[in-house]
Amino acid sequence: MNRNVSLIGAPTDVGAGARGASMGPEALRVARIGPLLGEMGLNVEDRGNLTGPANPWLPPVEGYRHFDEVLAWNRAVHEAVYAELQSGRFPILLGGDHCLGLGSISAVARHCREAGKKLRVLWLDAHADFNTDQITPSGNIHGMPVACLCGFGPQPLVEIGGHVPAVSPKWVKQIGIRSVDAGEKQLLHDAGLEVFDMRYIDEMGMRHTMELALATLDANTHLHVSFDVDFLDPSFAPGVGTTVMGGPTYREAQLCMEMIADTGRMASLDVMELNPALDVRNRTAEVAVDMVQSLFGKSTLVRRAPR
Repeated sequence: MNRNVSLIGAPTDVGAGARGASMGPEALRVARIGPLLGEMGLNVEDRGNLTGPANPWLPPVEGYRHFDEVLAWNRAVHEAVYAELQSGRFPILLGGDHCLGLGSISAVARHCREAGKKLRVLWLDAHADFNTDQITPSGNIHGMPVACLCGFGPQPLVEIGGHVPAVSPKWVKQIGIRSVDAGEKQLLHDAGLEVFDMRYIDEMGMRHTMELALATLDANTHLHVSFDVDFLDPSFAPGVGTTVMGGPTYREAQLCMEMIADTGRMASLDVMELNPALDVRNRTAEVAVDMVQSLFGKSTLVRRAPR
C-alpha cells in the first residue's frame, strides 16, 4: 500500500438534503486524522480545502438540486484527486456530501485507464445512490453519484472523467445497503450492480461478504473505497444527515475495514457525509477516523502480510 497520503478537504453540502456536511473535513481534522495516520508510519500531507460555490439552498430544477454547484465542486475534486494520483500519492478525500464521489472516482478511473490498471470500487453506504432525475424523490444529487459513474445521468456529470461510463457496474461492490428508493431498485437490478445489503450481511456474515467483495483482486488492481459514514449504525455514529437504523455493528464495520487492509490493494479513499451539526461532541468523527486507521492496517495483533 502506498504510504504517501494526501488529505483533500471538500467542504460542501450542495448535493445533500441537510446542511452540515460542509463542516466534515474540519471535524475529521479535529479528530486528528492526519496525526494519527502519521503515527502509523504514513507520510501525510494535508492539502487544505478545495473551494467552490456556496450552497444556495434552492429547490430542484428539472429533477436536480444545485446542478451547477454540484458540477463545479465535482470538477474541482476530480482535478485534485487526479493530480495526487499522477504524482504517485494516495488521495483521501474528506467530504463533504457523497455527490463528490463522482468527481473522486471518475479521477481514479481516469488514472487507471491511463496506467493500464483494473479498478474495483467498494461503496460502503446505507444508500445505493443510484437515482436519476426521473426517479429521485428529492432531487438531491448525493443520491445519484453511482448512477452517474455508470453512465446514467446528465451529460456534464457523466463526462467529468472524459469517458462514459466512467466505471462499469461490474467494478462496483456495494456493502451495507439498507435504504433504496422505489425507482432505484429496478435500475440497480437492470444495471447488474452487486449489492451486499444488510439482509445478506445478516444471513451470511461480514466475513463472507467481504471475501466475495474482495475476490479476484490482484497486483494490477487499484482498490478504491468510498466510505459514507452513514454506512455505520447510528447507535454509535449519529453524526450524519441521513441516518438509517440497522447498519453494521462496530465490530462488523471494523472487520470490514481490516479485511480491506489485509489485501494491501487500497490506493484511494473517500470519507463522506460526516455532519458535525448532528453529532455528539465529535464522536462520529472519532469513530470514522478509527475506521480509517483500520483501513491502513491498525489491528489488535500483528497480522501476516497479504499474499
